[in-house]
Amino acid sequence: MELHAKASESAIENNATLSDPATPVHRYSLIQRGRSLYHGLWFRLSEGLRWSRRPYHETPIGCLSGLAHWQVARIDELQARYDVRFESHYGGHTALANYTYLDLLDQAWVCTNRPAFHGIAVTDVGCANFWYARTLHVFFRPRTLTGVDVEGFRLYPSGYSRYDAAHGYIAELPRTSFLVENYCEVERRTDVITAWFPFVTPSPVLAWRLPLTVFSPARLLHRIARNLTSQGIFFMVNQGTEEAAIAASYCRRAGLRFMDQWIHARPLRARPHPPVASWWTTT
Repeated sequence: MELHAKASESAIENNATLSDPATPVHRYSLIQRGRSLYHGLWFRLSEGLRWSRRPYHETPIGCLSGLAHWQVARIDELQARYDVRFESHYGGHTALANYTYLDLLDQAWVCTNRPAFHGIAVTDVGCANFWYARTLHVFFRPRTLTGVDVEGFRLYPSGYSRYDAAHGYIAELPRTSFLVENYCEVERRTDVITAWFPFVTPSPVLAWRLPLTVFSPARLLHRIARNLTSQGIFFMVNQGTEEAAIAASYCRRAGLRFMDQWIHARPLRARPHPPVASWWTTT
């Protein structure tokens, strides 16, 4: 969810080609352009005001309910393996979402026989309010964990901002930070970089109420490639095989080398398309 903050709306059609001339130029309808301008106005307003009250903490639900037997059984496995109970920290929706991400990480690594990464620096790109920071912590046990998102001050109906929510989610996590920044301009060498459902097609950008200047996958993937350490790993999750193929083309053009791929056929929380996990490196 990265934004070239200084790009104008007139540059929307060209920003995908800044780093990769082979990337096709996307043409947008007048309706799409209008929506983009509207979202851009609110984005600039929220980032300009930088509204913040205090860290927001969810009210823990205590116990998840209404789940199928197979979901309960899988969550029991994750709780035993990682010694975690998300429902003790979050409401029902966020707790289940964290189990869903942890389930994907766990199965993806096990099914592909990948070695575990512990005690390393982890950066998550496009983290929104970083509601899944605890999942990354229990899985990677990182030396440092940084979530990066370009939009830090979107205001929620509760009166809290994304910044408030993020600091609530990371408050109890050691060596964890939330960075409001355009990742395309971040220079930070990292052992593991993760990206969950990054923008590689333009439609989700407007669905997330963001301007189309956010859509710069070529620049984003080039920056990720540059920021990986020599033995670093980029872990990406896409929505379905079609989107994963598009994302893979951007990765290869950025100089990333494909390592492996895994498709989650039965995620804990149903999605329109099966999540596709992939691993990339620069060596």
